[in-house]
Amino acid sequence: MSAVETRERLLSTALDLIWQSNYSSVGVNEICKQAGVTKGGFYHHFESKAQLFCEATEFYWNNVKQHFDELYSPSQSPLEQLESVLSFILQSKLDEENNDIPGCAFFSAGSQCGNNDDRIQQALRDMSNASIRYNLSLVRALAGEGYLEDGVDQDQAARYMHQYIQGVLIFGKVHRNLDQVRADLPEGVYRLLGLKREYWPSSSPK
Repeated sequence: MSAVETRERLLSTALDLIWQSNYSSVGVNEICKQAGVTKGGFYHHFESKAQLFCEATEFYWNNVKQHFDELYSPSQSPLEQLESVLSFILQSKLDEENNDIPGCAFFSAGSQCGNNDDRIQQALRDMSNASIRYNLSLVRALAGEGYLEDGVDQDQAARYMHQYIQGVLIFGKVHRNLDQVRADLPEGVYRLLGLKREYWPSSSPK
């Protein structure tokens, strides 16, 4: 492998292993083994696992940003954006075959907060804040077109949406109950955003 290929292999492998488990339990030896890279090769590119983690989150974000730009694209109405985001989560984050929810760097950053390294904490905050910024643009668009109840605190609603999605995915992973995730995720988001009932999909409970 070229130096670039080796670096990217380490970044993607680290993300897969860490988000399937957690930062503390995944060691450099396991990352190297899964990536097919020697420890010497690892330390040629990264001074520590913490540096690898921080750069891996940035690597992940650069890879998914275009997709999120499409989900939240103003070419869709705000309601279409909201449904696109919810559909993306329900379709791509649920492992139907294994009745499980695989790890996801973007939506599960909070689950890695047990590490006290300032660099790790900042990387996690950056990941969460990126999600919240996208949510805020959506909330503002929904409010601007009259889809939300009066008096909604838009900044708070954007945070609630991010926090709730994380919580539901963690609940589903712990309880291995994908049906509950499918039922709870959309309705909870509608309620937290203050979406007027007339704009809820007809299949949603009132």
